[in-house]
Amino acid sequence: MKKLITGGTIVTAADKYEADILIEDGKIAYIGKGIVDDEAEVIDASGQYVFPGGIDPHTHLDMPFNNTVTDDDWESGTIAAAFGGTTTILDFCLTAGEIKLMDAVDKWHEKAKDKAVIDYGFHLMIGDLNEDTLVELPKVLEQEGITSIKVFLAYAKEFQATDRTLYQAFKVGKEMGAVVMVHCENGSVIDELVEEAKALGHTEPIYHALTRPPQLEGEATKRAIELAHLADAELYVVHVTCKEAVDEIIAARQKGYKVYGETCPPYLTLDQSALEKPNFEGAKYVWSPPLRPKEHQEVLWNALKAKQLQTIGSDQCSFNFNGKKRLGIDDFSKIPNGGPFIEDRFSVLYSEGVVKGKITINEFVDMISTNAAKIFGLYPQKGTIAVGSDADIVLFDPRKERIISAETHHMNVDYSAFEGLKVTGEPISVLSRGNFVVKDKEFVGALGSGQYIKRQVKKEETKEVVTQ
Repeated sequence: MKKLITGGTIVTAADKYEADILIEDGKIAYIGKGIVDDEAEVIDASGQYVFPGGIDPHTHLDMPFNNTVTDDDWESGTIAAAFGGTTTILDFCLTAGEIKLMDAVDKWHEKAKDKAVIDYGFHLMIGDLNEDTLVELPKVLEQEGITSIKVFLAYAKEFQATDRTLYQAFKVGKEMGAVVMVHCENGSVIDELVEEAKALGHTEPIYHALTRPPQLEGEATKRAIELAHLADAELYVVHVTCKEAVDEIIAARQKGYKVYGETCPPYLTLDQSALEKPNFEGAKYVWSPPLRPKEHQEVLWNALKAKQLQTIGSDQCSFNFNGKKRLGIDDFSKIPNGGPFIEDRFSVLYSEGVVKGKITINEFVDMISTNAAKIFGLYPQKGTIAVGSDADIVLFDPRKERIISAETHHMNVDYSAFEGLKVTGEPISVLSRGNFVVKDKEFVGALGSGQYIKRQVKKEETKEVVTQ
């Protein structure tokens, strides 16, 4: 059935204006004032912002890690995302332990099947490239419409790639028009620091942060930048946390290197002191890279404002505190790395950024949706409100105040990293391809309604828009 959204204020990365939106067959059919269509369901958006659906470029749902699995799967994770204003996610397909890359992709399709309530795509993680996988990789990227490769420079025992593999990935990325995403920490040195700390009897959660200092993020960022430039490839640095990494990204972009940067809500709002909470509470805040001292927050906000960092990912990777987090109660290095963020990404950035005057409302849309669509080959199908685009739309009340709490969130995890944070602004209704997933803050979607999206290699003009 056609839908007609009336009375709202449309906000995109470029514009803010009052108009109606006619939705037909899952697409935006017409935008204008005073639209009349007797066949359409009328949705009154008076007093609300009408945003394009959020695109979360960084999630880990139903992901095996460190002898356990994340507690949010493709059902609870995508439902929580929808409540938070996100209508598309890009999840990391892990190839570790698989002989064929396509086997890993098939496994991720199976995880999402009959569960996802919003649209999704995959990034393809690469841990090693040999003769067979070097031949297979371009074929998988093309066949599956995957426009992004992920390489870890951390987690030496699980995922860490060699510099040779990283450089090979950059060469394939250049050839295929795919961006290479890199987790930038020096995993080998981190392992040495971890062993040193444990030898001295340090087992508390704070040592997770102290053994992963900012210098090792900055060093790995610099290394990835130079190898990407050597291959003339595009680099996307995931979850940037600190001045050391930001400085390297800015320097590279000033030289014309093809580098993008992402940060995440916890790095903008929380700091390293959270890991010092007593009674093992600090384990709730163990993820990688770790939280940094508070002074790094201003650096990140300034880099976002200056467009040196382009996107906000959630890095959703949830583990229950009274459960899997306690695997490391006697050894910080055994605490599963990750936290629950997918539901709060949209609201936290709006409240902490727009409401507090750190970014404009158009910059908010750019960071929360549009830039990710452009970088990963989803634009203009997604990431904006325009005729012909998917009707992925968030009706957002900018005045609504609430307190973030595990008591009211929809993630399958027993704590909130933002517990007690007061935010202004809340998604009220969320549509995916013209169908309500959340209506008046109630879930009305259908399991399995989310579609896998094959993405397109970015056109040269799109690259220029993103990197300005």
